[in-house]
Amino acid sequence: MADRYPFREIEEKWQRLWDERQQFRVTEDRSRPKFYCLEMFPYPSGRIHMGHVRVYAIGDLLARYKWMRGYNVLHPMGWDAFGLPAENAAIDNGVHPAIWTSENIDYMRLQLKKMGTSYDWEREVTTCDPAYYKWEQLIFIKMLERGLAYRRRSRVNWCPSCQTVLANEQVEDGRCWRCESEVTPKDIDGWFFKITAYAEELLAWCDRLPGWPERVLTMQRNWIGKSEGAEFDLPIAGRPDLKIRVFTTRPDTVFGMTYAVLAPEHPLVDQVVTPAERAAVEAFRAEVARESEMERTAADRPKRGLRLAAMAVNPFDGAEIPLFIADYVLMGYGTGAIMAVPGEDQRDWDFARRQGLPIIETVERPAGWTGEAYTGDGVKINSGFLDGLTIAEAKRKAIDWLVERGVGEARVNYRLRDWGISRQRYWGAPIPVLYCERCGIVPEAEDRLPVVLPRDVQLSGKGGSPLASAPEFVNARCPRCGGAARRETDTMDTFVESSWYFLRYCSPRYEGGMVDTPAADYWMPVDQYIGGIEHAVLHLLYARFYTKVLRDLGLTKVDEPFTALLSQGMVIKDGAKMSKSKGNVVSDDFIREKYGADTGRLFELFAAPPEKDLEWNDQGIEGASRFLNRVWRFTTSHLGELAEAPRTPAAAATDAGRAFRRVIHETVRRVTDDLERDFGFNTAIAAIMELVNALAVFEAGAGAVSGDAGRERAALLREAVETVILLLGPFCPHIAEELWSQLGHPESVFRQRWPQADPAALVRAEVTLVVQVDGRVRSRVVVEAGAAEERVRQLALADERVQPWLASRRVERVVVVPSRLVNIVTRA
Repeated sequence: MADRYPFREIEEKWQRLWDERQQFRVTEDRSRPKFYCLEMFPYPSGRIHMGHVRVYAIGDLLARYKWMRGYNVLHPMGWDAFGLPAENAAIDNGVHPAIWTSENIDYMRLQLKKMGTSYDWEREVTTCDPAYYKWEQLIFIKMLERGLAYRRRSRVNWCPSCQTVLANEQVEDGRCWRCESEVTPKDIDGWFFKITAYAEELLAWCDRLPGWPERVLTMQRNWIGKSEGAEFDLPIAGRPDLKIRVFTTRPDTVFGMTYAVLAPEHPLVDQVVTPAERAAVEAFRAEVARESEMERTAADRPKRGLRLAAMAVNPFDGAEIPLFIADYVLMGYGTGAIMAVPGEDQRDWDFARRQGLPIIETVERPAGWTGEAYTGDGVKINSGFLDGLTIAEAKRKAIDWLVERGVGEARVNYRLRDWGISRQRYWGAPIPVLYCERCGIVPEAEDRLPVVLPRDVQLSGKGGSPLASAPEFVNARCPRCGGAARRETDTMDTFVESSWYFLRYCSPRYEGGMVDTPAADYWMPVDQYIGGIEHAVLHLLYARFYTKVLRDLGLTKVDEPFTALLSQGMVIKDGAKMSKSKGNVVSDDFIREKYGADTGRLFELFAAPPEKDLEWNDQGIEGASRFLNRVWRFTTSHLGELAEAPRTPAAAATDAGRAFRRVIHETVRRVTDDLERDFGFNTAIAAIMELVNALAVFEAGAGAVSGDAGRERAALLREAVETVILLLGPFCPHIAEELWSQLGHPESVFRQRWPQADPAALVRAEVTLVVQVDGRVRSRVVVEAGAAEERVRQLALADERVQPWLASRRVERVVVVPSRLVNIVTRA
């Protein structure tokens, strides 16, 4: 046999056999438990590099492992094919987005197959296919009928480079999430999905997803941003016809209100400004308009404002207070106006100090308090009829006071804003709406769907949607009256496509609707979803919302799309995330050609826990290659002996045999526990490596023996080698398949049952216990397995290395954790 693992030959062989056998093709089988394993599908941007490989290696490992555990596994793949990169490539290179996308898909599909992934390719979906986006156009119409889709004029985030609108979630530190250009505000008509109608349910389910990382759930809770408080009116002094509606989460602090603020965009501003101050107000507005919402509300940024001549009135005590417009108040949150209480709000405190405004404390500070704004608990002071109450009591009483006088009410607000889905670009799903002079806004007739994106369109990247210059697309007949109508030329945000693709995988060729209900009922929800933390608010929140809409439309029974979520860390090289834009990518093709797909997978699964960032390391790749070659050499050099060994291992008779068999089954238990509990892929691989080390030691120590001892040796070697191959299979499928075949097994290694740890083999005659004194390790003692607790105490207290730590101290108690440790607690 070859001294080195011939990975090219073997990887090609097994990839061909998997295809020929349709090994990973799956159908609904109610006789077996199902497992739906899904990695976030990629944008077909060109080439897969090792920064991408990590997520696919994780998903493939879990899918193969679940196959071996007896599950019916759905593991599909597809393409998030619409989006700006394809359109920009068309503009830069003169290639149509459809051609650019198709060529990239073909290449990336080949890369994924060469990686050895276990996808059911018959379920492949491509979101730019009219047969796909037809169904989201139908859902748009259903949402429009239910008031969940609507059109309005709004101030949006505009990317001047991409020439399109961005959702709030797509603006990162004031820049476009795709091209990193500075984002500017712009007033524009557009279409929205009413995600706010589901805000409370989305928030409530954040507490009912135990399989999700708490970090992601916290980010979603914060983005939804539920605030409970009061809404009430502040009259404008001398103008009984004008009132400012404000929302506050702290109605208990109303007696500390020393000024009020309107958002610069607030329509009331134009009604209260005087002619003398209008020029200054317009200049301030123009300055603020150049900033994104995130810039305006950044905690570390100085708050800027302009004082108006008008005064507001505090309804609780009748005091007149200054009125400002300020950059840190947003028209899109709450009412677009705030009452300011600098004594108990740091943002207001900062602004008050800059403007020289008074600060009134309305909560008694703790003794020794030296801070600025106080947001802790305490008793109310300087608060009129609220004095002496707790904050909670004062909140309730203040709201009751507002309600009794008819000037306010209890209110719940959310930070979450409706999802703006209109994009002024070409390469996206057309919005199925027409504008008729007689009928107004009219949805396309369902039997005329899909509204197909035309191919013959001139792309420049400038001046709004390219579809507006395509008369054969724009000019249409009204489906209601038959008269002339104009099609909507905006396309849908590409996050719409990625909000339901996981459902389409359940029945990708079904033509009777978006999903085949029985298939969706069988497969959904996704049991394990895998993708980057950067999608915590964007894609994941939208997918949760869209699933709930589809549920309410009767298309699925699930409340949530993903039972469990693994957010893998990034692959880092030269101190930065591996990406083409950084110029620090390592080619997947290069690694496969030099080391093989299994080596690349093994390194990325071993180098770091999956949720942590992984530092690329050439020496680590070399180490993974050496390990696989070691497994190859050992197995192939012992094929003759292993072929003659008993296939059913008997209980070992010798001490060495029993010890080695215990190592085998402890490894099975460790690897299984690591895969089941904590995604401990790196520690599972380490355990397999330790078993390979133990295998080499046992083989060398046993020597050439005959008779019963020889049969025991052969049987244990075979059991150990087969265990290594079975455990290694999900991590490194090609080498595992080949070695399993060479051992004489006719069926795929992935049609074998996952090894089970033999309880009898795990029994130890003796165990080593750690001995701690006051929590610090001081010694170790060896005791017989199952020793009585009293005997363990005596041995620990008598140990010569423990004795010095007990001198001149009194033993309070001795805690024994069976088979693990003894902790002696002392007192001086």
